[in-house]
Amino acid sequence: MTDVLTRPAARDEFELGRPRKGNHPWEIRVVKHPERSESSHFRAAKKTAKKILEELQADGGELPYGPGPWEMHHGGSLWVRAESGWRMYRARVGIEWSAQFCADPVKVDRLRREAAELVEAFPLTLPALDALGYKRARDLLDTPITDADGVEAWTDSLFNACVPLSTANHSGVLPKAAGEHHYPWPVKAADYFRYDDFELWVRLPDGTNAAVTPVDRRGSGEGTVRIVHARHGTPAGDALAEAQRRRMMAVVPPDSPIALAAFEQQIPRGSKSASVPLRTRRRRSSDGARRSTPS
Repeated sequence: MTDVLTRPAARDEFELGRPRKGNHPWEIRVVKHPERSESSHFRAAKKTAKKILEELQADGGELPYGPGPWEMHHGGSLWVRAESGWRMYRARVGIEWSAQFCADPVKVDRLRREAAELVEAFPLTLPALDALGYKRARDLLDTPITDADGVEAWTDSLFNACVPLSTANHSGVLPKAAGEHHYPWPVKAADYFRYDDFELWVRLPDGTNAAVTPVDRRGSGEGTVRIVHARHGTPAGDALAEAQRRRMMAVVPPDSPIALAAFEQQIPRGSKSASVPLRTRRRRSSDGARRSTPS
């Protein structure tokens, strides 16, 4: 992939070395998933989360990650009730269902204590949860976690297991969608705050996908993009790993098809470089006049 450049802050280029790979054989077996029944903790949490989301929709509130249908993600969902309505914060870490079997109760108890401190700051929360029928909230927050049963209860509780995501955002795989289960959170998180007309995930010439970000603010005219995630063992992945090892950036130039794809919706059609002014479109103002504004 010849258009992947690795540059230090001074933008002096250097040539990448040959890729390296190990010679130890290994294998992965794909087996049938054992039957997984929902715990009573999870059923109660999901039921409550759906009631909360219904309230949010009825009140015109802002949904955490967009409209449903939702799947409940074990991502550290800290639901609280404020004067203005329900809010969801994220815990320091979330415990995925399968990860509970390696979870240290002492470390999980720290998550419980942190959640309890947050809920205490929102005194409307516990009465509101009582009203929704989630009466176990008080015990979950007050009971120290000392064993596997406590870990299970917390893992499947409203305070961990109910981040409402679409199927795509939950478990999607590129090129269709980047789900939280498959892509690094520091990168995937940008899907929830990026401009709608910037393509975070682009397809590379070798058929794999990568995540890219601009290197300067919107409207700067700088069309270079930085690779922030690429599959290991690919040219882009090798360049990214080398750049990180050297405390540099792996970037692609503005005339690359990768940069053009990332900025496609922001730049004029037919542009040969992404380093151009933002595309403008005609908008009608409140007085009826038509004015050109950046898209």
